[in-house]
Amino acid sequence: MFPQLDKELRFGYQLNGSLVLAFNDDEVKELNNLLQRGKTNGVQNLRILSRAEVIQREPHVDPNVKAALYSPDAGNVIPYEYTIALAENAVDNGVELRIRRTVTAITSPSNEDKYFTITADYWEPKQYVEAVKSFQRHRGNIARIIAFVGGSVGIYLNSMGILSQTQTMAFCLMCLVGVFVVIQPPENSPLLPNISRQTPLKKLVEEASAPVGEGGMKVETKDMFTGGSGSSRVMQGITVRKETVRAKYVINCAGGGSDTIAKMIGDESFQIKPRLGDYLLLNRNQGHLARHTLFPCPHPVLGKGVLVQTTLWGNLILGPTARDTYKKDMADMSIQQVQEYILSKCRKLVPSFNAKETIHAFCGARAKNSTGDWIIEPSSKHGSFIHVAGIDSPGLAGSPAIALEVIRLLEEAGLDVKSKPNTYFDPNRAPIITPKDGSRGLKTSVEVGKYDSDGIDEKAMAANVICKCEKVTELEVVKALGRSLPIDSTQAIRKRTRAGMGHCQGDPCNYNCEARVKAIIARETQRPVNMVGGRPWPATSTLTKRWIDDSERDDLHDRMMTDKVY
Repeated sequence: MFPQLDKELRFGYQLNGSLVLAFNDDEVKELNNLLQRGKTNGVQNLRILSRAEVIQREPHVDPNVKAALYSPDAGNVIPYEYTIALAENAVDNGVELRIRRTVTAITSPSNEDKYFTITADYWEPKQYVEAVKSFQRHRGNIARIIAFVGGSVGIYLNSMGILSQTQTMAFCLMCLVGVFVVIQPPENSPLLPNISRQTPLKKLVEEASAPVGEGGMKVETKDMFTGGSGSSRVMQGITVRKETVRAKYVINCAGGGSDTIAKMIGDESFQIKPRLGDYLLLNRNQGHLARHTLFPCPHPVLGKGVLVQTTLWGNLILGPTARDTYKKDMADMSIQQVQEYILSKCRKLVPSFNAKETIHAFCGARAKNSTGDWIIEPSSKHGSFIHVAGIDSPGLAGSPAIALEVIRLLEEAGLDVKSKPNTYFDPNRAPIITPKDGSRGLKTSVEVGKYDSDGIDEKAMAANVICKCEKVTELEVVKALGRSLPIDSTQAIRKRTRAGMGHCQGDPCNYNCEARVKAIIARETQRPVNMVGGRPWPATSTLTKRWIDDSERDDLHDRMMTDKVY
């Protein structure tokens, strides 16, 4: 289903094929078992490759390889780009998206009330809330000053006999009301009058806080299920209001929180048991080392194990681990152990990659559950409450088919989706990222702001590169801000345009792209720069700092060469 989805949604899909590598006779035997299983499951075009065929296709794999299971129809996507595409298309077709909501309670339907009632806390980051409060105080002070001055002028005009007492009162009232007319922003908007499209970008860049390179709050497993580095705890979220939603049907696709949601209607049929997966991302100059997605023979318990793959944008990605959080030895693995595990395992597949070219590291939590399988079914407590829970790997690959199954379950529950089809539905979406030629960017001494536009001239914005590594232009950021999903942070732009994704990781000594993105967001949304979120640190990184030094590069190389057995 992915090739057709990509034609419509333009998220980027690469049909690169996969190889499961075998290095001894037992593993070759397992490849044959996998081949038969694939045929039983209807997988097309699988075959076993000889050593010579493997080396021909993948000249950089370990030369001791004996054989490989080849799947030519395997592909890869960038997970967040796929997710953004789905969400944008949904909103474009009328879905109301509410972000930063924490569901706190669900009341099930009854004989008197046929609807579920979902209660949620709406929260915003502490920094944002404090900025809004500061603006409100600022606005109140302006109002008082102008009202005071206006009142003084009115009294003076009255004393001069120019205005009557009634006219004076009316004049003062107009001064008081008029100021609110002038400076009151649109409802729910944090706009300030001194930010406009004409505000020089260089000025806003100078106001932007410097990117964070080390220190900060560590993301915990529970945060990964509620936004990761954008979760309420990490962002020090403050609840700004309570909300309720009424619904005939509820789909519980809350990932790692799906057991918590289920318990709100009294369903305790499963428990989420998180499994952590750590990755290391290498520079684009390492991307040529893998043409296919390269797997080792799967572990009987931990599954496919680590992989080596070139991403859609040319980086080499290594991982993931499979750390069950309920197993203390795995949950408590040190940063050094995690890096050793990934690097040493991947070295056995592709010996020649350079660990010193690591530019980023991150971790996610798979929503494994106590049943041992995906849960796609109505809750035993209510037929209109559909579980899509415990969807761990390969859930992303299965997501289009899961969606069709959910539609079938909703129809069984009574939802009529056929007699009143949405004739206005548009399955198509314009692409958001423009592929560029070239790979690794070079450090530059260009003065920040030298080529910044005024935010009006589209040609100037198209020529103004604001992220040298990924060659992202000012115009690309502006266009991303004009799309259908809300954007209020550099992280959001980073995952839509790749500004800051390159080998320098937003190094302020290079193009200072994070500050420049923050300035563009402030200008285009007409909000103070301090209301624009930045990239946190360390989030889920196993690196000690964002811009690693030679000492850490040497450590990564040493960990790659370890002979420890994991």
